[in-house]
Amino acid sequence: MTTPTAPDQPHPAHPALTLDAQQALHASAQRLAKQFEGMYSLEIIENYLKTSYAALAARARVTNHLPILAETLARHRLRATARAEGMIQDGLPTVLFLCIHNAGRSQMALGFFRHYAAGRALGWSAGSEPAAEVNPVAVRAMAERGIDISEEFPKPLSQESVRAAQVVITMGCGDACPILPGTRYVDWELDDPAGQDIEAVRPIRDEIDRRVQALLAELGVPAKA
Repeated sequence: MTTPTAPDQPHPAHPALTLDAQQALHASAQRLAKQFEGMYSLEIIENYLKTSYAALAARARVTNHLPILAETLARHRLRATARAEGMIQDGLPTVLFLCIHNAGRSQMALGFFRHYAAGRALGWSAGSEPAAEVNPVAVRAMAERGIDISEEFPKPLSQESVRAAQVVITMGCGDACPILPGTRYVDWELDDPAGQDIEAVRPIRDEIDRRVQALLAELGVPAKA
């Protein structure tokens, strides 16, 4: 069983957990332990869950669904760690889309990336200062193109994601992203859709669409029609 380096500590202190939250996280740990059996111990998985929960709780307006979101985030971080440490070797190009709030630009980019890649490449998104929710205007703009991002949520940036990504696409987050050797960084200068109406967001969406298709072509990944 591999022992990875200690996970990031996205938030310095774990929030006090209700009994229901404790029970939910315990159930999450059991599910993740089955998925990562032979890779990570239950103790390591629980640590990833706790730090993921704390990172999300720091900005959450409503905490009812935090345990399941923490499980989703912890699963992503564990997979990213396994990929960075060579335990997952599927040859898929891996791209991280990063903006400040992970609420608009990076979410739309990820939506297009997953749609066009259709499983032939792996995409993630994160924010240096995650918002409480995805921009509803961005959700509406993507729905106009037949892509549903309504179930996504802003995720904090983790070093696991950066370590595992071959390409990091930044969108206005400046120096917030850690620079790691061997990783390709590309900055996309795009207007921020925050606070804008649908008419202003559509051109941003369409430019992201164009850039995602160009990126996939550079990666040698045929785009789904």
